[in-house]
Amino acid sequence: MFKRDLDLEKRWARLLDGLQETIGKKPNDLNGVLFLIGVQELGQGARPFTKEQKQDLMHIAVCKVLSYGGFYHLDFIDQEGWPHWKLVKELPHFDLLEQEKLLKLQVIEYFEKEYQLEI
Repeated sequence: MFKRDLDLEKRWARLLDGLQETIGKKPNDLNGVLFLIGVQELGQGARPFTKEQKQDLMHIAVCKVLSYGGFYHLDFIDQEGWPHWKLVKELPHFDLLEQEKLLKLQVIEYFEKEYQLEI
């Protein structure tokens, strides 16, 4: 494993530990963290969501975190308060492992910028 991969995994573990302290439960994986970000970005609090809404929340989170890399831009918020994003820069063609690394880096940046956490 490369040093930067090891650094990323250490930072990721610190983020998960910090989320556990904050919300009382440690997210299982990247998808769990993305779901939390989606709920936060929707801004309507924790409540029951349909399967389709959960998928939409994940999409909101992915767009939000990738907006830090200049890939997405918030287009508008609909009448129900759901944000809609626009792709403004093509995403690189990565394999699944590289995609996960990119998302983890952007998620860490999200928490550093939005919540002034040092991870």
